[in-house]
Amino acid sequence: MSFLTRQMTSKVPRLATRAFSTSRPSQLARITVVGRLGAEPEVVETAKGSTLVKYVVGTSQGPKDNRTTSWFRVTSFAEGPQRDFITGLPKGTLVYLEGDAAMRQYEDTEGKNRTALSIVQTKLDVLQRPRVESTESSEE
Repeated sequence: MSFLTRQMTSKVPRLATRAFSTSRPSQLARITVVGRLGAEPEVVETAKGSTLVKYVVGTSQGPKDNRTTSWFRVTSFAEGPQRDFITGLPKGTLVYLEGDAAMRQYEDTEGKNRTALSIVQTKLDVLQRPRVESTESSEE
């Protein structure tokens, strides 16, 4: 058999090999959002007694005269100083958010089945704090 017709049996690296990990590949859904907080984050207690932080991030797109905003509801399981940092952020803070995304099904108050995007925060960076409008006071 000539070298042109024989099967390649040499060890050639697979193109799909994940060089950064030795674990089995798994499916992943990630989302990145850059937007402003729609309200101050709030601490919520679950039915099982644990606490978590919920907040909303809005992103706007389109021309100024016809801009549309998408609102993303985010959950954070941060604890300690990290939780205090998140809950101390004011409305309007520009944030960079990375999170795990999943579609969740639930039943609304009218008994209809609904689907919603669920985002669990994995990273949060503050890009810009909102401007604080200073009131002019007469200092005499």
